[in-house]
Amino acid sequence: MTWFGIATYESNGRRATGLAVGGKLYDAQAALAQAGLAAGSAAIAELGNVAELGSLIAAWHRDGADVVERFGAAARAIEDGSSTLAPLAGHTLCVPYQPRRIFAAASNYYEHAREMGTELAPREESTPYMFMKAETSVVPTLADVVIPPHAERVDWEVELAVVIGRSGRHIAQRDAYDYIAGYTILNDVSARDLNRRSDYPFKHDWFRGKSFDTFGPLGPWFVPRACIAEPQNLRMRLAVNGETMQDGNTSGMIFNIAEQIEYLSTILTLQPGDLIATGTPTGVGMGRGIYLKAGDVMVASIDGIGSIENPLVAG
Repeated sequence: MTWFGIATYESNGRRATGLAVGGKLYDAQAALAQAGLAAGSAAIAELGNVAELGSLIAAWHRDGADVVERFGAAARAIEDGSSTLAPLAGHTLCVPYQPRRIFAAASNYYEHAREMGTELAPREESTPYMFMKAETSVVPTLADVVIPPHAERVDWEVELAVVIGRSGRHIAQRDAYDYIAGYTILNDVSARDLNRRSDYPFKHDWFRGKSFDTFGPLGPWFVPRACIAEPQNLRMRLAVNGETMQDGNTSGMIFNIAEQIEYLSTILTLQPGDLIATGTPTGVGMGRGIYLKAGDVMVASIDGIGSIENPLVAG
């Protein structure tokens, strides 16, 4: 399988779908047309009108195999030189798609739990701890992350984000990957001081601390499940101002991707476009006693997907 990503980009006021190949971006509709692949599923045929990855994900249960086959063929044509299409220039990457809902796994890496001082029950006596992050927090790579004026301890968290492509309830672990459309990167920016409450008997308020506008850098694109052979063995890193802070691997999850999908689907029906942020490895600012400030720049990377870069500004 030739690796490719599907992006949403803007150029000259026009928003369109892009095909990422070899670190460069191409107009997807033009790449398909040049490879003689413009016809196909309704979702692909309407790319020029819809110009939205979200429409492809919404129809993934029906058209996913066709999308992978045709986009993969266009990517191969670019990679082997049989396509003469030039890469895009002067474009801006947008959020790949607008997630329907964002579910996130808390303390899902042992070393991260230790650095946060979290006491975990034995794994065999526990289940994933999931919370929700506002879908309105998402911003694309290169967009500013705004530090709220009342937040003093803003932190970073690189996470593998799983994109659901098929509705399901009570999904067994053995079937979980059949419900995945693909993957992207989420930086779960968190105001640690606002994650805690003293005015209520409950100690934590992760929704408040993690759901501010701009607290969800997402991207740079969506990579179909077929393009990533081992999602549970991906190196993930995050650097601040060029200094590596996090350097982990998705193999370190306490509850793996399939277990998270199984657990969530016992509570509600997962829907196409839902996004699951699967947890972060050790190396966050709170564990180091340092926090983000205006002027800092974060770069979150996951092998097999790419990198997103976001500067911090004062709100």
